Amino acid sequence: MTSKQEQSPAATAVPDTVENYVGGEWVSVDSDDGQPLVNPATNETLAEVPFSDEETVDAAVQTANEAFDEWSRTPPVERVQYLFDLKSELEDRQEDIAQALTREHGKTLDEARGEIRRGIENVEVAAGIPNMLREGSGNVQDVAQGMDEHAIRQPLGVFTAITPFNFPAMIPLWFLPYAVATGNTFVLKPSEKVPLSSQIIFEAIDAVDFPDGVVNLVNGGVDTVNALLEHEDIEGVSFVGSTPVARHIYETSAKHGKRVQAQGGAKNYAVVSEDAELEEAIPNVIGSVYGNAGQRCLANDVVVGIGDSYEPLREQVLDAVDDLTVGSGLDEDTDVGPLITGESAERVKEMVEDAVDEGADLVVDGRDFEHPDYPDGNFLGPTLLEGVTTDMDITQTEIFGPVMALTKADDIDEAIEMVNSTQYGNASSLYTENGAEARKYRYEVDAGNIGINVGVCAPMGFFHFGGRKESFFGDLHAQGEDAINFYTDKTITIERYYSH
Repeated sequence: MTSKQEQSPAATAVPDTVENYVGGEWVSVDSDDGQPLVNPATNETLAEVPFSDEETVDAAVQTANEAFDEWSRTPPVERVQYLFDLKSELEDRQEDIAQALTREHGKTLDEARGEIRRGIENVEVAAGIPNMLREGSGNVQDVAQGMDEHAIRQPLGVFTAITPFNFPAMIPLWFLPYAVATGNTFVLKPSEKVPLSSQIIFEAIDAVDFPDGVVNLVNGGVDTVNALLEHEDIEGVSFVGSTPVARHIYETSAKHGKRVQAQGGAKNYAVVSEDAELEEAIPNVIGSVYGNAGQRCLANDVVVGIGDSYEPLREQVLDAVDDLTVGSGLDEDTDVGPLITGESAERVKEMVEDAVDEGADLVVDGRDFEHPDYPDGNFLGPTLLEGVTTDMDITQTEIFGPVMALTKADDIDEAIEMVNSTQYGNASSLYTENGAEARKYRYEVDAGNIGINVGVCAPMGFFHFGGRKESFFGDLHAQGEDAINFYTDKTITIERYYSH
């Protein structure tokens, strides 16, 4: 494990306050409630984040509601022209967003750039809404003598998304493009920990000049969220975050008669078969566990080696971990950035200590890592535990830090049993060149996203993002066809005419 610093890129302008965007205008929030936004690599304050109260939320929702009638009647082929322009504006601002994202979150610049690219991908997919709406409808002639029946997908009203800190540029774009492309209006509530990325994204939205009120942004905390969940003019809610909060979002929104898609936590396993190409698998395994400092719901933080694969897997993993560089995400050579807060780092350290108390072997201990150039940063060095079992908390609870739990299985059946032992069903990966083994894995693993020789199995925008068990609450997922179905409803028309 190493630490080093290279000359950081010149800082992009960072606002000293965070504003809402309502009705096509930037709006300052006059609030006594809020929090500072800090750079997790240095713990320096970047900006102040004011929290929107119930009255402020209501004003934003009412603005969106007033814009809905005209926007919903705008032809889809005209609505998507704004998305084509938005794609161009976001591409022009990619580096600015990446710089802001890294400063507020801590991830590396390469990770930030990749995240933005995946977000823009959803704008591209949503621009195909006219055809997607056509495919989602239907027409049957002569359901009875002289009678035809049609299905038409129609927008519903105002939707909101409450998005997490770990992918502040990508995840809002899981929802926003589809909501507005289908004819709805939209209110985004980004994580109060990382609002700067959304500020720049909304600068792009402002430049596109959407009709006033179609796309809105409100900043805030728990009270802001609850005001959105309970607002009578919100038709549906999208959420990504921890399972306890996802359950709250789901239950509260449903209680108030809203559609809900709530992505929760995860506990993902990677399985390495005796038939795996280790040279290719290792970088994928390492990237999945330690990328984004482990702060993502697709991290495969429990790695299972089957049979004779275990020892060479262990040896190569240890070599790869030793080569990882910890530092500020702005330093181009950094592999592992800081955790989002000091509290998050302490939580991960406690989980590691608990695992040792339960009998795990601490092979690589990154808990005492201190960066010489960033002494106040929320750093945790890459950590590796060995000899873990499925009855330990470390193999059942989402870590959200740069920690790998390494263990072994006798065969593929035992490995699958281990994968399915958790309450979660978000993702899992298998490394193998054996097609029959891969097929068995796909059929028997209870997870919504499965990777075969793919470490981070994040679906493309034209596929939905899966999730099962305690990893997802709702019926329709983000992205792809599910997004179209979530943001619209089918109106059935049965018609006949008696005159010619």
